[in-house]
Amino acid sequence: MTDTRTYTVTGMTCSHCVDSVVEEVGEVPGVSGVEVDLTSGRLTVTGDPDDAAVLTAVTEAGYAGVRR
Repeated sequence: MTDTRTYTVTGMTCSHCVDSVVEEVGEVPGVSGVEVDLTSGRLTVTGDPDDAAVLTAVTEAGYAGVRR
């Protein structure tokens, strides 16, 4: 099942931050797409990943995240 989930990520300030989050979250099993809006701090993930794995990936990229 493909789902779209939105998360709030704090601490991102530039395009490098966005790239880091996209790279880490994109490697999570079940993720088929990742989009980040730097201005709003929104992370949109498509696919069927485990929420905890997505949030761990955000943390590994150096940021804090919560599911909306």
